[in-house]
Amino acid sequence: MIGIYSQPQLCQAWIDRYRRAKPNFACILGFTDTGLIPNISAAGATPHDRQFTALADAEFLVNGVQPRPRYRLPPLTAGASPTLISRSIVQAQAIPVQIFNAGLHLAPSVPCVDLGGKAANCVSTGKAIDLATVEHLWQQGLRWGEAIAAQTDYLILGECVVGGTTTALAVLTGLGWNAAGKVNSSHSHCNHAQKWEIVQAGLRELPAASDPLQVVAAVGDPMQIVAAGMAIAASRSIGVLLAGGTQMLAVYALIEAIAESRSVAWRRDRIVVGTTRWVVEDPTGDTVGLAKLLDAPLMATKLGFADSQFAQLRAYEQGFVKEGVGAGGMAIAAHLYQGWQQAELLRAIEALAADYARQD
Repeated sequence: MIGIYSQPQLCQAWIDRYRRAKPNFACILGFTDTGLIPNISAAGATPHDRQFTALADAEFLVNGVQPRPRYRLPPLTAGASPTLISRSIVQAQAIPVQIFNAGLHLAPSVPCVDLGGKAANCVSTGKAIDLATVEHLWQQGLRWGEAIAAQTDYLILGECVVGGTTTALAVLTGLGWNAAGKVNSSHSHCNHAQKWEIVQAGLRELPAASDPLQVVAAVGDPMQIVAAGMAIAASRSIGVLLAGGTQMLAVYALIEAIAESRSVAWRRDRIVVGTTRWVVEDPTGDTVGLAKLLDAPLMATKLGFADSQFAQLRAYEQGFVKEGVGAGGMAIAAHLYQGWQQAELLRAIEALAADYARQD
């Protein structure tokens, strides 16, 4: 149920070490005005819908199906929110979840840790987040990574940031990586040209010889720096699964850059990136090539929806949605913790999808 795509020895050793271990899941929410650009993302059919995606996904992740949700899952062009995948596993395997607000315009409707961040301006401004806020979020990430590490065998770090693959491309490029054409998207066909135009506009404002936190301040989003801090601190004592595709590969690159520029200690052998098969097999991106370029350890769940009774889930096989809210990492964890195979995963996800359809 787990495919390994780069750094095979490190990934296999990580899998062997954390098999049968129970994780904690930390989901970091953030917002960037980049997500409001028309057609930039399919994580919400319209810019208005995308303002509430993170809020709705977090509410569903924590509460599941409710008769009167504060924030309803937003309508999508095609497919269903990946929070269905994560929620089904959290619910069935009793995996602890903690929500972190790294920077949103509105407060979540479920209990969360407010990290004192701010929603980011559009990448194209080159002034996404003020540097003082980035520094603050970095320290918050370190603090919470250490705190969570004392409570669990390993940490799954997920995210919900609409427009986050564009900020990922921006941060990777700002750190010096040739990531153009390699990132993914919630669209069935990645909108590389649109992303690159936005990123280039923002990077024109980036001062020469910027350090990693300055790169985030210029063209990043609030989730990235929190996830980097959490992963670094947690890796000193436990394993970390960065649950996502392009966005978590950008976090991995950020971890390396910060560790080098600030001489921060971390355990490289304890951090891996875990995503979905739909991300690594996306012919319109090159996640595997990006992972190899970064020398990052990448694995993916083999979960598939081709035989699903729900058209919204089968849409994943046509390239829609693909990942989010830690879905790939949670499916990997479901296999490691309780040995779930394709049948168990699909059964749990479809049961939740059926409950949601009846409620809807």
